[in-house]
Order: sequence, then structure tokens, then C-alpha cells
Amino acid sequence: MTRKLYYEDSHIREFDAAVTLCEKRGGDFEIVLDKTAFFPEGGGNPADTGTLNGVPVLYTFERGSEVIHRCPEPLEPGAAVHGRIDWEKRFSNMQNHTAEHIVSGIVHRRHGYANVGFHMGAEGVIVDFDGYIIEAELSDIEREANEVVWRNVPVTESFPGPEELPRLEYRSKLELTENVRLVTIEGVDVCACCAPHVRRTGEIGPIKIFESIRRKNGVRIRMLAGERAYEDYAKRAGAVAQISALLSAPQDEAAQAVERLLRERDELNYKLGGLKRRIIEMLVRNMDKSDEPAVFFEPDFDMKELQLLANAALERRPLAACFSGDDGAGWKYVLASHNTDLRPLVKEMNLALRGRGGGRAELVSGTVKAARAEIEAYWSAKMG
Repeated sequence: MTRKLYYEDSHIREFDAAVTLCEKRGGDFEIVLDKTAFFPEGGGNPADTGTLNGVPVLYTFERGSEVIHRCPEPLEPGAAVHGRIDWEKRFSNMQNHTAEHIVSGIVHRRHGYANVGFHMGAEGVIVDFDGYIIEAELSDIEREANEVVWRNVPVTESFPGPEELPRLEYRSKLELTENVRLVTIEGVDVCACCAPHVRRTGEIGPIKIFESIRRKNGVRIRMLAGERAYEDYAKRAGAVAQISALLSAPQDEAAQAVERLLRERDELNYKLGGLKRRIIEMLVRNMDKSDEPAVFFEPDFDMKELQLLANAALERRPLAACFSGDDGAGWKYVLASHNTDLRPLVKEMNLALRGRGGGRAELVSGTVKAARAEIEAYWSAKMG
């Protein structure tokens, strides 16, 4: 059985131990020590990494009562080793995990909701609750969580005996009866948990809830704490500063400036749409009636506008082929007809012009990679 130093002191960064077992598994080695400060993955908390005598510890997990250290090189059984935890990673995990306990404890006290899912990863801390919380309430919960940090209250761990456990109130995802480790945040939360935590809430730093997603039976939130929250704050603040500079607006008015810009964009798009409809009318009005296909090339029409042009052209021609784009990015197209099944034709055209697309008998659309000269030559041959 491995002695688990992370339960004795969550802030141990280095330790000395002896190798009790080393087995090759796949391309790596699984190493067991008589004691370790490496926390194994579990309960939504990532595994510790670091080194043993300079050999990287790639992953740590539990097998029975033993903690397994996965390393790329072997260590001799009986050898003395010096372990070093990747402290930056460990401390960040502790900050974020304790912050999650604070938030979950506040949610449980206010609403009675349970934390039914928890994961710490690159995207942040993900927490699932079995009830819905409105945005305004989440902001208030975030504020209270940060007040707990400012009060710098103690965070303690205990292993109550089986006779004491039934008398205690605590949060737990599972029905536990023995070897229960309770993490207590004074005046805030008591929760069954196997992971290392900070000693006092002041070590956590800022707590930020970034988003919430309504789920079938509750809500999922994404949050960050400590250094990772600070780094995210700095990144977002930098983006706001850049946006405000581009818009020549004060940072605290950047959102209003963006809203104004979007309104102006929508107005311009509306006017542009009107101009394009007038262009379509002029193109069709100036076109002779004929039995030959009508072929158009417009530089910046979208699919809807190409379809409008094609349908309008059918007033004077039996078939319309409308293209928009350029030789570098390729050409999108719409073909329309009232009396020809276009599906065989579009297959032939796609094969000849390196395209893809399809549709109904009277209307097809897609893209081709051919140059304009090739497209024109193809339709000239069709007309001839």
C-alpha cells in the first residue's frame, strides 16, 4: 500500500521515497513507490506529473491501494528516488478544485441542487448541476464565491469514523460508508473528496464563471480560478483594448461601439441588397429573348442572389447559368430551367469543370474549381 503524502500535506513539492515495483507496460514503465506526493487522476481531478530522479512522470493513477507512476524509463526496485511535483500544475488544480467546492456549496445551500458532473481540463472547470440557474443568479453566486476567497477561511480535511459519518451533513455524488475523506471550507461547504486542496481560500485568487449552458435536467457552467482565471482575464482585457482601439472608442464603451457598427453593417447590407436587385432587373431587361442558355458572371453574388438572377432570366431564356466568384477561390453556381431536367446536365458540368453540387430537376447549385475561361468555353460549346 502506497503512503499518500498528498493527504498529509497538499503543499509538498518534493519528497524522497523507495521504489517497490517496476513493470514494463507497453512502451512505458509502471512504477510503485513506498510513498508518494503524486496525486493520481480521480474524481474529475487531473493526475499529477513531474519527475522521479529526473525521469518524467507522464501520468499517475490508482490501482487498488497502490499509486502507479507511468514513466518512459525504468527505476530499479529498492532504489532511492527523489520526486518533484509539477507544482505549477498541481497548485492550479488545487485552486480550481477548491473554487469548484465553494461554488457548488453555495449552489447547494441556495437551491438544493447537486453537482452531478465535474471535470477539469484545458477548456476550464466544467460543472453540471441538476437544476437550472438563471444568469443573474450565477453572477450573484460568483460574487459570493469571491467573498469567501477574500475572507481567507480555512480549508481542512478529515476522515470521520463509520460511527460518526451518519451524523454528519455533507455533499457526495456516491453513497459512501467507509474511508470517507471530507473537505470542509469553513462556513461554506463540506464535501466528500479525494483530491488535494489549498489550506485557506485566500490562496485561490479570483473565481470567474464564464458561461452557462442549459441542459435537459439542469445547467452546465464553465469556470476558472486563480492564475488561470487571471490569465483569461488578461487575454480578454487585451482583446477589449484592441477592439476599442480599432473602433476609436473607450474600452468601457466597446460593446456599444460594436453594436453601432453592426447596425451600420445591417443597413449597408440592406442597401446593397437593393442595389443588387436593381442590377438583376437591368441585366434581364437588357437581355434578348432566345432559345440559347443565358450565362452570367457576377463577382460578389451570394447563392440567394444567384438564384434570383437565374429565376429572373427564365422570363427570356429557357435555361440560366449564373456564376459568382473568381479563379483563385473558385466559382459558385446556380442553374435554373422551367422545361429541362438539369440533373444530368449538372453531373456532366461538374465532371468537366471539377465541380460538385446538385439539386432538383428545375434548380441546381454548387461550386466549380475551373477558371472563368474554361467555364465560358464549356457553355460556348453548349450553345454551339
